[in-house]
Amino acid sequence: MAATVTQRSVLDALEARYPVLRGTIRGHDGGPRRAFVRFFACEQDLSHGQPGAPLPEAVATGAEPYLIVGAMAGA
Repeated sequence: MAATVTQRSVLDALEARYPVLRGTIRGHDGGPRRAFVRFFACEQDLSHGQPGAPLPEAVATGAEPYLIVGAMAGA
C-alpha cells in the first residue's frame, strides 16, 4: 500500500534531497510555512491547508505539478 502524499511528505522529501532548503520553505523544525511562500496544485491555492491533508490525486500520481511559489511584497 502506497503512503498518502501530503504537503508534509513532499516537503520532507524535498528537504531530504536538498538540505540547503531546510528552513526556507517552512520552519527549521518542519513547522508552519514561511510568510510569502504559497502552494498551488490543480488550479487551487493550497497554502492554508493542513500539512497532513492528502494532496489531490492528480498531484500524487504526477499528472499535475505541485508548485511552491515565493511571493514578493513591498513598495
